[in-house]
Parts: sequence; structure tokens; C-alpha cells
Amino acid sequence: MDKRRVVVTGLGALTPIGNTVNEYWEGLKNGVSGAAPITLFDASLFKTQFACEVKNFDPTQFMHPKEARKMDRFTQFAMVAADEAVLDSKIDLEKEDLNRIGVIWGAGIGGIKTFQDEVSEFSKGNGTPRFNPFFIPKMIADIAPGQISIKYGFHGPNFATVSACASSSNAIIDALNYIRLGHADVMLAGGSEATVIEAGIGGFNALQALSTRNDDPKTASRPFDKDRDGFVSGEGAGVLILEEYERAKARGAKIYAEIIGGGLSADAYHITAPHPEGLGAKLVMENCLRDAGLQPEEVDVINVHGTATPLGDISEVKAIQAVFGDHAYNININSTKSMTGHLLGAAGAIEAIASILTLVHGIVPPTINHFTDDDQLDNKLNFTFNVAQNRNVNVALSNTFGFGGHNACIAFRKL
Repeated sequence: MDKRRVVVTGLGALTPIGNTVNEYWEGLKNGVSGAAPITLFDASLFKTQFACEVKNFDPTQFMHPKEARKMDRFTQFAMVAADEAVLDSKIDLEKEDLNRIGVIWGAGIGGIKTFQDEVSEFSKGNGTPRFNPFFIPKMIADIAPGQISIKYGFHGPNFATVSACASSSNAIIDALNYIRLGHADVMLAGGSEATVIEAGIGGFNALQALSTRNDDPKTASRPFDKDRDGFVSGEGAGVLILEEYERAKARGAKIYAEIIGGGLSADAYHITAPHPEGLGAKLVMENCLRDAGLQPEEVDVINVHGTATPLGDISEVKAIQAVFGDHAYNININSTKSMTGHLLGAAGAIEAIASILTLVHGIVPPTINHFTDDDQLDNKLNFTFNVAQNRNVNVALSNTFGFGGHNACIAFRKL
């Protein structure tokens, strides 16, 4: 069957390097690091004492304090980013069929702060079970798309995707397919995460997954650098407004880019480690290219998963070289996690936005914090180290891989 074309007509972002899309893009272009000592709790006894927090965030600037208290921080982030995207899209909701607008949202964990606080409080009690009546509605990962739909009255498809760090990329791909197949006309797709808490930092420290470069947080996220020692935890939200192409044209919408395909795969190898030869990453990029109808030589930029873990960076580079062959040397490879840290379930959404804005502006954001080449990598590849590069970009891919071996890849094209 003929699949309908899908375009991006609105963006929203709340990130460690900017609380709006424009601020986020300025941070990306200029190579700004969002890493700093943790302020959300006392991390002095933790192996890692820094993170990429969202700065100067006050939910009561965006919603009534009573409503804010009913939401975990990850849902507050979702509501703020969704508001920006809806306004950006200039969709007149009074004229829309709200039954044809849906929300799909990614979160790797959801309301972990709420869960931690409620269980901690219960453990201090006298045996009488006392829990906040909003405990469950604040905690569950699917409450973010639920709250967005309630605010705007969207009656279309509504659910959450959970695939660890690939969660919001899964949400975007699902939303793409709902519109392609005619089940919706407009979809809000994205993700949010807020895990800079004791349980989040402590849990990832126990896995030895986080950088412990406490003496120099801003340079701690070092994708593809010889001295990388793990990822930097981040938080925030990103959302895309996806819309059927003909209706977007008919209403005179601003079109950022076309979303032309998505691929999914599983490593089927290990609960946290990537396949050493990057087989799942190779398969997901091949699946994405096939779905998008692209030849490898058409790809200009790949915003890679690039978390700065010793094994992950190597396996992803192996996969890129296996898929693209000699053309890999013509591709800009960049990891925006070097600036934002790793937003877990929200990573795919904010990195998709970075890919889209790369198409729009012809600027490839850098992979910052590169100091020493890693002999285990092919350093003839263009990792876009330290400084943004100007380039006419027609096709961009965005990779996200999650614990459990979940892989997602999205393809965007300039219109």
C-alpha cells in the first residue's frame, strides 16, 4: 500500500543546555556543556557528584502550583516541552478533529523520584501504610502522554513506549507509522526523563556506567576519546509535532523536515553491554535505510548514540563502517551527548531535534571534549570534534540504543 508522507511541523525542548528549542540550538552550535555539580540532592558521598541538570526550572511558571504537585518532575518537563511544540506548530485546535490527534511518549523509567520519596517516607513510619493518593498516577510512565491529552483534548492514539534509552525514538517511529497508515493526522511524539536523584545516580554508579570525573564535570562526557570513562546523566524533555504532509501544506504550516523512515532491532546479547561487533546497531541502520528508501551514499550526518562508554563507542563505529563502507568517511558523525549528557528515555527526542535543526541550518553540532585519539577507532572518520561544521545536509540519521539491547534509528530529509 502507498504510505502517507509525514513531516515535522513543531518542536519543543527542555534540556540541560537550554530551556527552549532556540536556546538548546544555540548551546549545541557553540559546544556548551550542561554538566555541573549536582544541586538536586547532596551527592557528596556518591562516586559521581555531577550531572547535566535542567537549569532554573520552576514548574509554577508554566502551571498552577496545585497541578505541579500532582506531577513528577518528568511529567512537568513533558508538559512544558509539549506546550512549546504546540505553539510552534501554529495548529488551530478549535478547527481540528481532535479524534485524529494523538500522543506517544517515551520514558525509560518514569516517575522514579516519586517512587523513591514515597517508599522512603513509608519506611520511616510506624507500620501504618500511608501513601500520597497521587503516588501511582505520578509514578507511571504513561501518565505524561495522558496528561498532555487531557490538557489539549487529544482523543487519538495515546500510550507510552519503554525501551530504555531508545524509548523516545520508539515513540517517534510509532507516531510516524500511525500517520503513514492513516490512523491519525497529527501526533505529538517525544519523551522526558528526570533521574538525577539518589537512586538514579547510585544505581548507575553501581553498574560502573557513569563518568566519575568529579574534578572537571564539563569535560567528563568524552565520546570517542581515549580517556572516556562513562556517560554523564542528564534530564529534560523533547517533542516533535508530526503531521501528514498534504494537510500540513494545505494549512501553510512551517515544515522543518520530512521524517522518511525508522528502523528497530535487538542486540539479543547482554542486558547492559552492546554487541562487541555492533551487530544490532548495524541491523537497525540497515532497517532504517530500507524503510526510508535510502541508499547508504545519501546519508550526510549521523547523530550517534555516542554515550562515551568504553565499549559502546567502539561497537557503534564498527556498525557504521560495516553499513556505509567507504562512504563512512564522507559522513559527519557527532554525539550531542557530549554537551547534554545522556537523557535516557528522552535522549532520542532531543537528538532527533538536533538532527532536524542540522538539516534546517546546515550546521553540524560538535562532539566536544575530544583530547586524545583512541587507537581502537578509525580516526580518519569525521567525528566533528570540538567545533561545529558547516555543511549542506540533505539526509540525517539519529541513533539511540538502550539497555536490554533495544536499538532505534530515525531518518530525516530536508524538504
